[in-house]
Amino acid sequence: MTDNIAAGSPSSDTPSLADRYVGDPEVRAEWDDRYADRHRLWSGRPNGALVAEAAGLTPGRVLDVGCGEGADAIWLARGGWDVTALDVSGVALERAAGHARDAGVAVHWVHAALTEAVLPPASFDLVSAQYPALLRTPDAAAERALLAAVAPGGVLLLVHHAGMDTQQAHDSGFDPADYVWPSMIADLLDDDWETEVDEQRPRVAPDGGAGAHHTDDLVLRVRRLR
Repeated sequence: MTDNIAAGSPSSDTPSLADRYVGDPEVRAEWDDRYADRHRLWSGRPNGALVAEAAGLTPGRVLDVGCGEGADAIWLARGGWDVTALDVSGVALERAAGHARDAGVAVHWVHAALTEAVLPPASFDLVSAQYPALLRTPDAAAERALLAAVAPGGVLLLVHHAGMDTQQAHDSGFDPADYVWPSMIADLLDDDWETEVDEQRPRVAPDGGAGAHHTDDLVLRVRRLR
């Protein structure tokens, strides 16, 4: 289920997303609370790894997974991409849609969990997942959903904070074993995929925003051959 809440016009209204979410309501509530607790959670600037890796790509259709307040989606739209941006938080999407209107760009917003979203299969020239909080399941549903969205010839770009995947469970309740990391995507690749980048590198971090203290990225960029 999708919501065209940017509607292609900077002046378009943003309808309520409360009754249109597809996914676990507890996950939605958790992320809504995180966003509602701050006027701005992230920096408002596009992620450095996305900027670096997308620079040489020909704009086409892109899926921004876990789009948050919309900085990456807006940057991509300004670069000529046809952007679909997905998030579990309605608070984040309302905020992102406002930023997109202010920027004068059109973005197709999807209020859903990745594994529950109704997305056209194998149709995106770029699938970008920047530091996503994707829950791990026995059937690798999130990993397979990322791969399934990529069109033949297209690219999946997954970026995460280096070192988090090897941490012990925190008293706060965060357990790395609960989440999807780049190595799990790499383990699923077959002869239909070519690995273009699989490395740890210094992070080009936007100033401010949550997560700014992380210094290194894990960057996985793979291309679907067929």
